[in-house]
Amino acid sequence: MRRGNKWYIILSVLFSSLLMSYVDGVIAPTYFVKSCIKICLFLIVPLGYFLVDRSERNKALMRSIFVWKRKDLVNALLLGMGVYVVIMVAYMIFRNFIDLSLIQDSLASGMRVTAENFVYVAVYISFVNSLLEEFFFRGYAYMILKSETNSKFACVFSAILFAMYHVGMTSGWFSWYIYVLAMLGLFVGGCIFNVLNDHCGTIYPSWLVHMFANFAINTVGFILFGFI
Repeated sequence: MRRGNKWYIILSVLFSSLLMSYVDGVIAPTYFVKSCIKICLFLIVPLGYFLVDRSERNKALMRSIFVWKRKDLVNALLLGMGVYVVIMVAYMIFRNFIDLSLIQDSLASGMRVTAENFVYVAVYISFVNSLLEEFFFRGYAYMILKSETNSKFACVFSAILFAMYHVGMTSGWFSWYIYVLAMLGLFVGGCIFNVLNDHCGTIYPSWLVHMFANFAINTVGFILFGFI
């Protein structure tokens, strides 16, 4: 175990996740500014790890997380469709307990997301933002970290930070009990994503599932902004 590498990953994931949550919840910049900050934290910071350690081992690890394995994608696609259905059913069940106007006001006043630009934001969230988060939390914080520690620690650590990262952007959206359920769901979802990628050896299966989860969230957004 290379001690310096392990601590670089742990501290950089902790710093980037908590700072991004702070940016979302406290600074609340426009969505464009927020996206630029996220690219710096979730892409450039991890790439610094590979600049520090340019060993063949690290190069092989980096390449492996982006290997496209077609045989694993069908199951991931079916799982993603199932996740879409589950989220939409959960929305139907809990929608009377959620003040959607608070979410809409938060999006408009905080990130400047409105009906006029929501379609563009939805496309970015579904395809680009989901891949960025998968690279950071599943590729870097799990698959690379487990090579320096062990699978159990890396899985729990990355899933906890994945949930904590969402605290800032969703603060004030729900009642406390729904908020706790949402954070628990994100933690469990992060663990499932890690297991899914562990089986396949790449981040693409979890990206597909993540994409469909975002499709469901964006569907709720289309309802919220009156498109549906």
